[in-house]
Amino acid sequence: MLFSSGVFWAMFIVFIPIYALLKKRLWQMVIFVVAFSAFFYYKSSGFYVIMLFGTSLIDWGLSKIVASSNERWKRRLCVIISLICSLSILCYFKYANFFLWNWNTMVGSNFAPLELILPVGISFYTFQSISYIVDVYKGRVAPTKTWLEYMFFLSYFPALVAGPIVRADYFLPQIRQNTPATRDEVYFGFWLIILGIVKKAIIADYIAQYNDLIFVMDPQTGMPTYSGFECLMGIIGYTMQIYCDFSGYSDMAIGISLILGFKLAKNFDFPYKSLNVTEFWRRWHISLSSWLRDYIYIPLGGNRKGKGRTYVNNMATMLIGGLWHGASWKFVFWGGIHGVGLAIHKASKPWLSRITDNWPVKILCWLVTMTFVAALWVFFRADSWADSWAILSHTVTDFSWDYLEPFATVRWLWLILMGVIIAAHAMPAGFWDKVGNKFVKSPWVVKFLVFIVIVQLVLELRGEDVAPFIYFQF
Repeated sequence: MLFSSGVFWAMFIVFIPIYALLKKRLWQMVIFVVAFSAFFYYKSSGFYVIMLFGTSLIDWGLSKIVASSNERWKRRLCVIISLICSLSILCYFKYANFFLWNWNTMVGSNFAPLELILPVGISFYTFQSISYIVDVYKGRVAPTKTWLEYMFFLSYFPALVAGPIVRADYFLPQIRQNTPATRDEVYFGFWLIILGIVKKAIIADYIAQYNDLIFVMDPQTGMPTYSGFECLMGIIGYTMQIYCDFSGYSDMAIGISLILGFKLAKNFDFPYKSLNVTEFWRRWHISLSSWLRDYIYIPLGGNRKGKGRTYVNNMATMLIGGLWHGASWKFVFWGGIHGVGLAIHKASKPWLSRITDNWPVKILCWLVTMTFVAALWVFFRADSWADSWAILSHTVTDFSWDYLEPFATVRWLWLILMGVIIAAHAMPAGFWDKVGNKFVKSPWVVKFLVFIVIVQLVLELRGEDVAPFIYFQF
């Protein structure tokens, strides 16, 4: 059940009037949303929904003991048990075959992969459960009075399968307050949904049809079947695709939640405007990067124990972030090199601060940052480590501008959509919020016409099947 599919919106149209009727009755509303979230997750991951319920019961029960006990050892033991339960489930489904494959490589034993199906969104809700029990232990939040409230938080369907990662201290108070959405919030939520559909169902899904071709290797040579120029276009294309795909999902999740009267934190802030890798991680997947900072980087010591330790902490945090994305060495490499980039930027700050901050310098910084980010996205997208290097090397060694004219002739719509997302990033800060506010204040006829145009574009540009969101696999 995907946000970009007609099936979900048909279900949501049925859901929303019932929700509106129950909104003022707190517990009836909570039960209804938990039931719908369970059904939503069942349609995504089948009977793994039972595991989600089990995890929530264990975490909630242990959090009550943590909050009520005055004995430090007992409180710590409860936190450890909770972390072991959450992480062992995650590691089994996501990393068991990865560890077995590496063990097989080291000792040369016979290895038969386990037949495992990764529960959708397990990485997201596991991080939420970890942050909840840790926050209760540190006194940042009080445990929910009832299990239903905690289940509401953990299984909240807009953010359940692909984030944003919801923080307990931000979200739990909203459940008890149960504030209905204002008219402007409903319309702004509708605007965010439209924006998300444009990013995902129009731009990302269309440009993916070309990008996917580039990452298919020739079975005979193990090399790309397209020219270096076309590979470069595919690399740039995937850079834009993954942003539109994931930020589009986040926009829809935040928009749906806003209509329901709940606020989720911003997850993307135009990351491709970044002038350095540190800024990139402040703008990209904000809910994950802030989670890694608060629950890994700072507990490791952050920047409080000297420069050397700061770089080690940066590297460890990014390696964990890379492994969170997937059970493969290419994801570890992707996270590790981002860690190296962060360390180099921090080490270079005294030197960089002496450079004049003018437009030529900003353009150069942006170009270096985007080259770094785009090149590393190849490791994120390619099927293997070898494929990643093959694409990058082929792009450099077989590059020729002679392919530009025929490419523009055949892929003109692809270039237009790429230009749209690049132009969107080029707008001044706050521009799209102002556009959204104008949409909110516009007559209903304008809203209806915008909606009709977007639906028509989706129908015109869609592929044969509804493409899943990239981050569903994590």
